[in-house]
Amino acid sequence: MPTKKLTNRKEVEDFVRGCTFFGTGGGGLPSNGIESLMNALNDGHEIGWVDVSEIPDDKMTVCPFLMGSIAPRTEETLKEMAGYEMTEETSLNPERERMCKAIDELEEYTGNKYDVIVPIELAGANTSAAMAAGAMRGMITVDGDYTGRAIPEIIQITFNYDGHSILPVASVDEWGNTCIIKDTVNARTTEHIGKLISVAGFGLAGQAGMSLEAKSMKETVIAGTLTECYEAGKLLREAKENGQDPVKAIVERFDGVEVGRGKISAKDDSDKGGYYWGTFTVDCEDFDLKIWFKNENHVLWKNDEPLVTSPDLICTIDLDTAEPIPNPWIAEGQNVAIVALPCKPEQADTKLLTPRYFGFDIDHIPLKETVLFEK
Repeated sequence: MPTKKLTNRKEVEDFVRGCTFFGTGGGGLPSNGIESLMNALNDGHEIGWVDVSEIPDDKMTVCPFLMGSIAPRTEETLKEMAGYEMTEETSLNPERERMCKAIDELEEYTGNKYDVIVPIELAGANTSAAMAAGAMRGMITVDGDYTGRAIPEIIQITFNYDGHSILPVASVDEWGNTCIIKDTVNARTTEHIGKLISVAGFGLAGQAGMSLEAKSMKETVIAGTLTECYEAGKLLREAKENGQDPVKAIVERFDGVEVGRGKISAKDDSDKGGYYWGTFTVDCEDFDLKIWFKNENHVLWKNDEPLVTSPDLICTIDLDTAEPIPNPWIAEGQNVAIVALPCKPEQADTKLLTPRYFGFDIDHIPLKETVLFEK
């Protein structure tokens, strides 16, 4: 896979659209991702990615990411924030700059000079802001990530599965509050502390961690996923423009399945502990679908029977626009299609992204072993 450069808004939008699709409802808002990349592009920075094979083994890689809840802020939350003098007027930086400053802080703390960005996941804002932060610092981004989808917890990544230390982690939030997580009991505690830092800042903190030499990174990264995001976003747009069925096109290209089409009839959501939780229901012609999310979509029931679960992907597409819908934008009355894709092989054996990990008495059945693939 050759190096790819994004040179105009259409290419940026195609890329972010694909990231949002693979983000399965989480990972921030695509509008923020487009803004991050376009601002970097308009400032004269080169935006894109390079094949993993092109990166010298001795380069140091780092993973910047957004940590916290993607839930919309309520009036009650805004009033509480004002009590801490955290208002629109005191906001210091957009997402890409939070990540940039987090990398700066990590470099100062570790003494490392980071050359390469590795996205933690595929998502509309998280992937794009990481790329933009790297571009602002003159860094390159690898064509790959550590997840192959989006995830609510940083322990649910190949980097952790392969035994690498997530620590240290630097954090800079929207208001400039800066922390270093130096040592923790275990990786799950690192996630918990990172989330609590974001809770204190009432939103998404920019964090950076997962330092690794490129030689080792190449053994744990899921390669080629940024190219896949660009292809998916372009495919959805072109199918819509050409009068074709975008849903059919995307499931055929990525070996997935259409679970159902219908109208969003209900949504129940909350912001708790640094995560965005909830369910939404889709009324289809002959059945109902219910989806539970913790930032991302993780369990899907058909007529109250579990059907698809993480680590496989559960994605929502707006039938009127062919745009993937992040969970904060899910609303009653939308006409949607629910699509399921098999997870990457690197996620197939994890216990950290299954229904039982999330507290459900449900076993994960790989997507291709479900009734959706019966002939």
